[in-house]
Amino acid sequence: QVQLVESGGGLVQPGGSLRLSCGASRSFRVFAMGWYRPAPGKQRELVARISSVGVTNYADSVKGRFTISRDNAKNTVYLQMNSLKPEDTAVYYCNTDPSRYEWGQGTKVTVSS
Repeated sequence: QVQLVESGGGLVQPGGSLRLSCGASRSFRVFAMGWYRPAPGKQRELVARISSVGVTNYADSVKGRFTISRDNAKNTVYLQMNSLKPEDTAVYYCNTDPSRYEWGQGTKVTVSS
């Protein structure tokens, strides 16, 4: 079973930036990868997605502020989060899209002054 380990969260003021990382214990190069966070009425919503060939998609709520990227050689996917808002506060998780692997512990992002 592949293990996913998220890191990089923390406390940041509104307007600030964070870079999240997600490392996998095995290669995920053939899969699309995504960053997720809890959402009302859902267990998790997909906020950013990157295909196996690097095509990216974003939820409207983060478009223009978040950037997803991947380094297949390092089995790592990143989420650059800029212009953070209080409503971005959440625990962020990564997984394939659709999710195949057991969810990791996530990394907590708190946006507050």
